[in-house]
Amino acid sequence: MFRLRGVSSFLRRCLHVGTANRDKVLEQLQVCSAEKQLLELVGKNRTKLTRDHVCLAIGMLWDFQRDRLHYQRNLKYISGHPEFLTLRVLAENRVTMIDDVMLVDMLYSLIRLKLEPHNSLIQQLISEGWRRLDGFSMPCLSKFAICLTDLHHQQSPLMGQIVSILSQRLSSIDDTRVLTTLMISVAQLASPRLQDALIIKADQFLDSASSFNDSRRVVQFLRSIRKVHRPLLEKCNKIILHNIHTMGVDDISIIAGMYLFLQISTFDFKLAIKKRLVELIDSCNDPVSFTKLFVSLAPIANEEMIERLENLAFLWLDDLSVQQTVAMIETLDSIRCKNHALIQRLVSAIEPNLLICRPIEVARLTQSLYHLHYKNPEFFRKLRQVKINLLGRTVLPYEVIAIIRALSLMPSSRLEEDVIKRVEAVVSQCSFTNLNTVAFAIGKWVRKDESHGISACSSCVSLLQNITHCGLKKLQAIDRLDLLLDEVKLTLGHWFGETLVEEMVDLLHKMIDQINWTNLPELGLFLTRINHICPLLMERIASVAIKDVDKIHPSGICNIMLPFSYMNYHSVQVDEMFDIYIQLIIRFFDPHLLVYIVNLLAEADYFPEQLVRKVFSVDFLSKLDAQLEIYSCKQFTLCPDFQVPWFHSDFCQEMLKKDNIFLSPVRQQIHRLLAEVLGGNDYIQAAVVTPYYYTIDFECILDTNMQPLSYSKLRTLQGDKVQWGKASPVNMEDKLPPGAQRVAVNFLGPWAFTKNASHFLGKTAVKKRHLEILGYHVVHIPHFEWNSMELSTNDAWKKYLKKKLFYSSA
Repeated sequence: MFRLRGVSSFLRRCLHVGTANRDKVLEQLQVCSAEKQLLELVGKNRTKLTRDHVCLAIGMLWDFQRDRLHYQRNLKYISGHPEFLTLRVLAENRVTMIDDVMLVDMLYSLIRLKLEPHNSLIQQLISEGWRRLDGFSMPCLSKFAICLTDLHHQQSPLMGQIVSILSQRLSSIDDTRVLTTLMISVAQLASPRLQDALIIKADQFLDSASSFNDSRRVVQFLRSIRKVHRPLLEKCNKIILHNIHTMGVDDISIIAGMYLFLQISTFDFKLAIKKRLVELIDSCNDPVSFTKLFVSLAPIANEEMIERLENLAFLWLDDLSVQQTVAMIETLDSIRCKNHALIQRLVSAIEPNLLICRPIEVARLTQSLYHLHYKNPEFFRKLRQVKINLLGRTVLPYEVIAIIRALSLMPSSRLEEDVIKRVEAVVSQCSFTNLNTVAFAIGKWVRKDESHGISACSSCVSLLQNITHCGLKKLQAIDRLDLLLDEVKLTLGHWFGETLVEEMVDLLHKMIDQINWTNLPELGLFLTRINHICPLLMERIASVAIKDVDKIHPSGICNIMLPFSYMNYHSVQVDEMFDIYIQLIIRFFDPHLLVYIVNLLAEADYFPEQLVRKVFSVDFLSKLDAQLEIYSCKQFTLCPDFQVPWFHSDFCQEMLKKDNIFLSPVRQQIHRLLAEVLGGNDYIQAAVVTPYYYTIDFECILDTNMQPLSYSKLRTLQGDKVQWGKASPVNMEDKLPPGAQRVAVNFLGPWAFTKNASHFLGKTAVKKRHLEILGYHVVHIPHFEWNSMELSTNDAWKKYLKKKLFYSSA
């Protein structure tokens, strides 16, 4: 059967040829059904080939490959065939004669036929396209932009010119495919204003009749710009779900990866993705398909399915490319793989190819092996040298930073001056996130290596100061809240938290009028991450949240409520906001998200009866149980406020076995002094585990006269030696003498308070409430009191403990 469907659109006009002027070469080309037949025809008619013949032949060569599986494509055969060279030479000589559509289509086909980016024909086509850029139609511009993206020119001046044209002619676009293709091409250079305009345009265009690919490109765009536009994503969800049963491995793996990154898809959506991925396991008949499926399915698979995937992986190890091997190792890291044999085989496969790895691949490989606790000094020695060599060659700032971070994870702590100089050269070009990354890496080097000497240490200090200076300049140049939140979205760690957070908070206060319903979730999440309580900002968030309650999607409520719950902030307006949003939450029925919101409410001391009844209904718990098969985090925090039966104590006991209860120096000191105050070790227990599995630093029992009771007399202490470590929960039903009370003594480090005030965090407050519900009197020893100048002698500390124990308990 002749293959006619592959005829490229740009040559259909060539079919309108009069019978008197029949083009026999064209007719013969059109009926070719395989690349061998076509190339032989080219060889026989070299002297007769016109511009149209050349364009048609190159387009058809790609058409023959397009629908084949990767391993079935004959790209090597085509690239090595002498007549393919003939076509390229003829095309190169006729570039200026080719019309716009032919030009872009030829470039598109040649890129997919894996012609090298530096090939002279590719370069000529790009140059000619650039020259004609302003005259391109929007469909032509869209396809040209995709070609540049495929050649990794997303941040080039040429792409910048395309962004400018798109900004001016956006309103003229009337084709969803053209729009969405341009969206993913310009994502890295689009201004926040253009991003918003593209989102609005896409929201107008997408409907139930839109294609799966249009929806996929919109999600890809949102992922690239790191924006969660929930109404638009909901439209995409519906379109993708409608088409999910027809998707192959390529499509479903792309969708799974993007939604895993955004972390906003619904349970039903994730369940549908997982079901389709499982269905496709047996259809994987080449490494490319299997790798994509493994990367997509493993993070959401149960243990049985993961074991099956790992066993299948052994069958493909010898055929994996470098990129596929790195992707597999990254996935094993994400699922915390313990299959050391598989990890070793993958490392052995990539070791001979380290020299051809790209900088980002080397960085990702290092990070994954570090997280997997892989031990192989010889391999890491080679890997380190590869990174040093790459550092000397790469000129892209993000690659330099990625390598620097990877080097900081290596067992070796040596920090050469050349590395420092390389970082200094790119610091001024770095994004906020990259500045944070390099500051983290340099700080880590300084902490773990004391053998550098004064010179190297001085260089590091100077570099950190330069990084801070660059960070301040970037902050001062930002005048839009949305842009600011986008810049600092991925910024965490000591450098930002200790050096720039005050400036950041000052800037937020200056931009307080820019707080609106669209940026509330991002702002709420950011304030939580920096753990900085700011009453003015918190009140503004509450005010906007109340005013625009009808515009906010239920899935955005979490991040809006989060700072108030996490930092234990209450006011009349905040209480009003919580009351309004509780009514919204009751109507929302995604179990995983609802449990998370209920936990936030519990931390904030809100317990609406209707919501509590809903969460502990049989129907809801059944749906929640089904979700536990999909979500990787299987721990949900419940509370004793309504004496809820504890149905996952086995899980908590397992977690206790894994926890390391660390007897820090300050706790050792408090333990010794408490024993002296109470009358000996027989009057105190340490590391006590309560019902609902709270851990208490110290426990004692006081009688009705505020005198300590001996545990040996109460038959609750086995021996007179305090055992730090694993323990079974205290039996609160054990009878105490009339009037006696258990006292919980907890040392509170900086982690229990907000960064900028001595204000209890929500988790600290809720633990205190729960311990009191269980019958304890709770005594807190804040670190800033215990380590104050007023308490610097044993007598002063003991006096402090006596006051806390005997007078506050009275």
